[in-house]
Amino acid sequence: MTIYPAIDLKGGRVVRLAQGRADKETLYSGDPAEVAAGFRAAGSAWVHVVDLDGAFAGEPRNMPAISAIAAVGLRVELGGGLRTRESVERALGAGISRAVIGTRAAESEEFVAGLVGEFGERIAVGIDARDGRVAVRGWTDTTGTGALALARRMAALGVATLIHTDISSDGMLSGPNFAAQEALLAEVGCRVIASGGVGCREDVARLAALARRYPNLEGVIVGKALYERRVDLPDLLAIAGA
Repeated sequence: MTIYPAIDLKGGRVVRLAQGRADKETLYSGDPAEVAAGFRAAGSAWVHVVDLDGAFAGEPRNMPAISAIAAVGLRVELGGGLRTRESVERALGAGISRAVIGTRAAESEEFVAGLVGEFGERIAVGIDARDGRVAVRGWTDTTGTGALALARRMAALGVATLIHTDISSDGMLSGPNFAAQEALLAEVGCRVIASGGVGCREDVARLAALARRYPNLEGVIVGKALYERRVDLPDLLAIAGA
């Protein structure tokens, strides 16, 4: 199982939001590349980056910071504002390893299918769920689409990786929504990355155990718990690799 330390960008700085709310922002660093270098030094191969400004605006807004993170040498998984073919191409051209499509995936299967046809496994889909329903546009709108239904459709299109975020637990350090994660893992055969709620090493150990039952649980995103020093990245990497 892969550990994906997270960097959320707002105004070129590293922040975290509680449950995606812009009015619940905590600033952690003004130097995203330095944060990424710390993750690499700790042994991480990947970093999960979210352009929060891009998620709200509908197009990437932090590309200089994102390029600086990519230059550190980590593989970068990027989401936030990738809603046109041009923005996806720019991101991949800037050294991003995997582009995460969120809002447009809920709106257009044709858009996702075209990207998958051209870029293959470099395209992932983010499924952000509030009470089982898909949320879009920086989580400001909740749709009538069920998370499991969208996951099935994306898997049928050939999407190799789904990133499943439970919004109610995101940034709360209260533990992942294990039931929701397991339900989605049982629904699709493609890779799934769990996101939201990790607050202690036991949460990651429990997800690692779940991955032994569901080999398609490819990884987990860890954000606030790292910044608040509730977990140690080398320790999490060891748990995930055991």
